[in-house]
Amino acid sequence: MKIVVMSDSHGNVRALQKIFDRMADSADMFIHLGDGEADIERMKEKYPALKIYNVAGNCDWSSMAPSFKVIEADGVKLFACHGHNHGVKYGYERLFFTALENGCKLAMFGHTHERFEYYNSEHGIYLYNPGSCSSPHDGNKPSFGVVDITKSGIVLNTLDV
Repeated sequence: MKIVVMSDSHGNVRALQKIFDRMADSADMFIHLGDGEADIERMKEKYPALKIYNVAGNCDWSSMAPSFKVIEADGVKLFACHGHNHGVKYGYERLFFTALENGCKLAMFGHTHERFEYYNSEHGIYLYNPGSCSSPHDGNKPSFGVVDITKSGIVLNTLDV
């Protein structure tokens, strides 16, 4: 299963459109990790047949979206959040233990606008931030993620927009 993950579009619908143009025919699911709820709603309207999920970010004012979501993909539980409620700018412990408590093998988050991958081999849990698809803070180009769930495991790829 191929899952496209993006975060922090902050009104840059063109960045999302580039991602959808590139991935709509090959992806099974899309997940927006917050700070761009209006942007992803436009993609939902444009692509009604696609599975598109989103969570609320700290800049998604008056959002009715959940602050986190547990999604099952090919029998693997995924944890999606923006990250601000888990203190990801100060460490990843809360996020890690929330994923562990929910039986998730992958915790995806945004908020920092920085690409990040970590794997805990003891518990088999990945932490993943695909970076910002519009305004990265880590010196890299705008980016998004492709998560492949396979029989042999989870593969994470971060791609430039």
